[in-house]
Amino acid sequence: MKKTVAENRRARHDYDILETTEAGMVLTGPEVKSCRMGRVNIAGAYVSFFQGVPRLKGVNISLYPYARVPEYDQHRERELLLKKREAERLWSFAEQKGCTVIPLAVTAGKYVKVLLGVARGRKKYDKRQKIKEKDIRRQIRRAC
Repeated sequence: MKKTVAENRRARHDYDILETTEAGMVLTGPEVKSCRMGRVNIAGAYVSFFQGVPRLKGVNISLYPYARVPEYDQHRERELLLKKREAERLWSFAEQKGCTVIPLAVTAGKYVKVLLGVARGRKKYDKRQKIKEKDIRRQIRRAC
């Protein structure tokens, strides 16, 4: 049974999500336990590529309270587990102008996985338009 432990709620407001894919993360034992407890923050995180290998930057996984780990770095880069073809596809999207790859949600069950989204940034007027549309839909639903 998968449980969503962290969600990037601003992402769907700030970006147009073009495509999503799921990936695993390379974590240590205490990090996995901490993720299952929900001590993950993915706000402001993004995916970068180093020699074709996708890495998740800006994710904060707090230290598991019962772990005895000296020198723990909460903000370290974490490697993503993707098939070669999937990684190349994400990299090609990330190379396009205005596109980036961001984490949308982290789920924990037997494995800790991250939902990645290929995103294109929205302009301020696009965000306002989206809010107006949402309000109109809400008013129509109330009227019925």
